[in-house]
Amino acid sequence: MITLTLLHPTKTTPIQSWTFKTTTTIRIGRSTDNEVVLYSAVVSRHHLEIRYEKNHWGIVNLGTNGTYIDGKLINEKQVKDGMTIRLASSGPTIKIHLSSEESSTQRPVTQINKSESFPPVKRKRSSAEDTIDETVTNEPGDE
Repeated sequence: MITLTLLHPTKTTPIQSWTFKTTTTIRIGRSTDNEVVLYSAVVSRHHLEIRYEKNHWGIVNLGTNGTYIDGKLINEKQVKDGMTIRLASSGPTIKIHLSSEESSTQRPVTQINKSESFPPVKRKRSSAEDTIDETVTNEPGDE
């Protein structure tokens, strides 16, 4: 089982999580045909894939603006539990958690399917240099 958690851009707190139990390919990007849809101008329509092959998960960058791990641009990388990836140099950050169904230390995670997605909401985040429009997805209870 793999869980992807979108982190807040400045606080690194979880915003939204997706859990996949039987999927072997998880596509992430702006396009609505992805398993994880992120509304950000720096995210490509099909930005990256996380694939289960040969008994491990791997990340494959497909995006024009790149995928980064620890500030380094990657093309392909084996997933390690707890690793954090960034889509584009200034884009959304996702933490990856790997676990087995049998694990007794498994922590509860909200499972969100495409059919349960919520409409995007525009939020403005400003810095001293510029203002960035960032769209995030509402979760139940966010009003």
